[in-house]
Amino acid sequence: MTSNERKRVARRDFVLAAMAIVAGLTVTGASLLQLTLWTEPQRFAQAQTTQPDQSGETTAPAESKPGDARPTTPSPQPARPDANAQKKGAKPALPPAPAEKFAPSVDAK
Repeated sequence: MTSNERKRVARRDFVLAAMAIVAGLTVTGASLLQLTLWTEPQRFAQAQTTQPDQSGETTAPAESKPGDARPTTPSPQPARPDANAQKKGAKPALPPAPAEKFAPSVDAK
């Protein structure tokens, strides 16, 4: 390469680098302008706190002892209503399970 060709290549590389920098600065400026001109403030989801029970009844958990299972107060309720409730018309929480289907037995050879 002659010195004239090197200068031309260097000038072309310089122009391409300058154009890339200008393009990056333009995108950055447009983004910052959009952020500053945002008219409606962004809203974030926030958890709502529950109000304390006003009935006066306290259902504090039972005392826990080291090594024991964690006590629960009140005890957990079953997922299905009892038999008396079903007789009175309450619907079960889950539909009855389907009958199991068995394939014919495989004969041993």
